[in-house]
Amino acid sequence: MAASTSLWTICVTLALTLIVLVVSGNSEGDALYTLRRSLSDPDNVLQSWDPTLVNPCTWFHITCNQDNRVTRVDLGNSNLFGHLVPELGKLEHLQYLELYKNNIQGTIPAELGNLKSLVSLDLYNNNISGTIPPSLGKLKSLVFLRLNDNRLTGPIPRAFVGISSLKVVDVSNNDLCGTIPTSGPFAHIPLNNFENNPRLEGPELLGLASYDTNCS
Repeated sequence: MAASTSLWTICVTLALTLIVLVVSGNSEGDALYTLRRSLSDPDNVLQSWDPTLVNPCTWFHITCNQDNRVTRVDLGNSNLFGHLVPELGKLEHLQYLELYKNNIQGTIPAELGNLKSLVSLDLYNNNISGTIPPSLGKLKSLVFLRLNDNRLTGPIPRAFVGISSLKVVDVSNNDLCGTIPTSGPFAHIPLNNFENNPRLEGPELLGLASYDTNCS
């Protein structure tokens, strides 16, 4: 009787584990397929993105960990047109979001601030507009932030000063305004990573009250 109960417990545990993996895989696949539907793909680089599969780990340009959770999206220089989607914020194990050198327009979704495992956010050389979401300041594992060569406006979010892991920040060639931060990780960021933002001032040690005043 005890052996039977133990076997039943094991079977239930395995079944629940499988359900969790399938649900999470579907959730991530749904999020990525939403991205696919928002993009024009003339070179068919997203042809393998089949939403009927259990999870997206077999798709080209997607990397998963041993638990079949998405850790990388590598779509740099892929001739993609369109915009980013809030659903990307559901990829909670994502470490690398590489979408550089495309023709992506629209704004950066605030939901990207939910990607707590993100190490690298590379959106440079696109046509992204709007402001940099302050929610990205929640990305405490972020090391590389490259947003250069877009059409971004507004200030550099003050919350970025609190990301101690940041090693590379490049926001050059945009239309940012306000003041370049000088504390935290910004103490070691080269000034040329902020150049060609005519309304961006620095590096002056201004008080928090004057930061991003008259900047929109």
